[in-house]
Amino acid sequence: MTNFITTMQNKFKVALIQSQIVWENAEQNRIKFKAKINAIKENVDLVILPELFSTGFSMNPEPIAESMEGETIKWMKRLASEKQSAITGSIVIKDDNNYYNRLLFVHPSGEINIYDKKHTFTFAGEDKAFASGNKKLIVIYKGWKICPLVCYDLRFPVWSRNLEDYDVLLYTANWPTPRMVAWNTLLKARAIENMSYCIGVNRVGSDNLGNEFSGYSGAYDVMGEKISTIQPNKEQTEVVVLDKNHIKSNREKFQFLNDRDSFTLK
Repeated sequence: MTNFITTMQNKFKVALIQSQIVWENAEQNRIKFKAKINAIKENVDLVILPELFSTGFSMNPEPIAESMEGETIKWMKRLASEKQSAITGSIVIKDDNNYYNRLLFVHPSGEINIYDKKHTFTFAGEDKAFASGNKKLIVIYKGWKICPLVCYDLRFPVWSRNLEDYDVLLYTANWPTPRMVAWNTLLKARAIENMSYCIGVNRVGSDNLGNEFSGYSGAYDVMGEKISTIQPNKEQTEVVVLDKNHIKSNREKFQFLNDRDSFTLK
């Protein structure tokens, strides 16, 4: 029993699902992503889906929003229980008369952690359609500390800063093709500056607004080395294995986090 617990704490398997998204059709997207999750042949600890995986990046939240008791959350809880894997991704949620781009981290037990996207994408008018969150989330799962954020948050290093000694920083995204240089560069930078694994899961295909998405989902280790092999412009699922010993040995050797600036966000 002790060996099992130790193994689960030191090795962590994450499935990155890079996929197209059916525009504003939650039922079809649930069918699509269930098939992709069921196609994963090995046991994984966490499945990461793209941002707004049930609808696409629509700025018309009223007809597509769900409640915290809605069908997509029920679907996530069922799948997490069946697969004994946590599942995370964001959907449109209506809560207290506001609409949120809300990331859900659903545990196999049915427990749900939530994070409301802080940096709404003003360039696309997301700030007018959605309320902004103001609380960072650190999920404790299987002995790992995980900081899940959403898309545009990637551009803001202060919000992403590793003040909590988290092990994994992850971004779920709808990041368009014209700005992929920024996406690839910033994912790598966030891994290096925070001395954590950094994972970004982006969609592919096009949406009904004419935006093109080429994916480039990826996972980077503490030193900024890419450990994933997902190809751009294709639907693909990849499982990457994270190692606590990699984090521990590099943090002990370099101790860069000991020199980080201390600050309080207001």
